Amino acid sequence: MSDDERGLGFMLVVVAGGLIFGFGLAVSNMARPEVVLDFLQFDDLGLVFVMGGAAVVTGTVFALAEAFGDRAPLTGRDYGRRLKSFDKNVVVGGVVFGAGWGISGICPGAAYASLGVGNYPILIAIGGMFVGAYLQGLWRARRAESAVTGTSAD
Repeated sequence: MSDDERGLGFMLVVVAGGLIFGFGLAVSNMARPEVVLDFLQFDDLGLVFVMGGAAVVTGTVFALAEAFGDRAPLTGRDYGRRLKSFDKNVVVGGVVFGAGWGISGICPGAAYASLGVGNYPILIAIGGMFVGAYLQGLWRARRAESAVTGTSAD
């Protein structure tokens, strides 16, 4: 099933998952930048427990899904690992993500949940995420174009 063939049911599950995720972030106070910054400064390690709990739940669901079915129920795709290369783009992206997380105290998913709890100044960080994503896309397009023409875009 291609991305274009996904129906309303798939999209409703995606929206429901996002709402549950955002609610969880709000309830755990992880949608508040000051809580995340306290974690990054080792003042409050509550985020470790939130992330650990999420990892346990996700791991359990994946293990059960693979044990009781051979295909994803909404997409019909086979279960399996998607191996991706570990290259310079992954390292640079991780550094940029980490720097943005440390400066703003919020990651992209939590930024939207932060709006839901009334943190409207986070719109500045969300705007920065959009600008950064646009610039990264522009840079990659120029790199791909230069690879075809044989010139250097770095």
